[in-house]
Amino acid sequence: MVVEHLSKHFGERIAFDDVSFEVGVGEVFGFLGPNGAGKTTTVRTLGTLIAPSSGSAIVAGIPLSPKNGPAIRSRISMMPESPGLYLRLSVRENLECFAGLYRLDDVRGRIGRALGAVSLEDRARDLCGSLSKGLRQRVGLARALLNDPAVLFLDEPTSGLDPVATREVHELIASLRERGVTIFLTTHRLEEAERLCDRVAILNTTLRLIGRPDELRVQLFRRSVDVRLRAPLDDPETVFGAVADVERWEQTPSGYTLAVSDPDLVAPALARALVAADADILSLAESHHSLEDVYLELVDEDVEAKSP
Repeated sequence: MVVEHLSKHFGERIAFDDVSFEVGVGEVFGFLGPNGAGKTTTVRTLGTLIAPSSGSAIVAGIPLSPKNGPAIRSRISMMPESPGLYLRLSVRENLECFAGLYRLDDVRGRIGRALGAVSLEDRARDLCGSLSKGLRQRVGLARALLNDPAVLFLDEPTSGLDPVATREVHELIASLRERGVTIFLTTHRLEEAERLCDRVAILNTTLRLIGRPDELRVQLFRRSVDVRLRAPLDDPETVFGAVADVERWEQTPSGYTLAVSDPDLVAPALARALVAADADILSLAESHHSLEDVYLELVDEDVEAKSP
């Protein structure tokens, strides 16, 4: 998938603006952002449900245009947060219904493969209304797999699920990646994105950052070392100031955080300086910034930029 300078405006309101990115075949691509950032509108645009205001895209190898809408829809699947199943129909009857709407061939074989992919072969005769939310999500995934999509759009697939059901959906996504399905995942669960996604993009009307989670941490945060001691230092400025490559330091509730150029290079000298100062070291390690830290830093920047 290739997206170049794509925008969608509703009158004077900007849903998203000048968005560009690429998604590789078989990649799990996370699309993150606060409510109102334009994530769902972007998905609806790439899924041919609404037309872009400007820009271009290639989805599943097909240029995004009104005339190519049917061809693109035959190569993709979209699973919204609520799978929209017919609760009075069985699992198999739901899949038969949607296979008919898509005019698919080999319906029986496709349903069998889809049920196998989500491990629901033994629940095919159960009414969807009798299933837990987690199982309904799995039925929704089975439905999305009926047409063997090249690109699968998942919108908050684990929203409202308990930890066990969430883990099952994660395992399904991982198995789909192994099969070469390209997955475009929107989620508010940042730990989910960090666990599942090869790369993530953070959108807030415009694209703020894109890359692997570890790359984003490096781009946004200076490298630092966290030091935990049994007791505070009497004169931390003298101790830390004597260590080369310590750029600055600050005291935290649990110890000290030191901004450094290279934690591996600084750590041995820092440990020696602390021992020389009779400090009892509990831990000394490079700081770890999560994807949540990256996300919140960007969102906070945007809020501050918009403040009067």
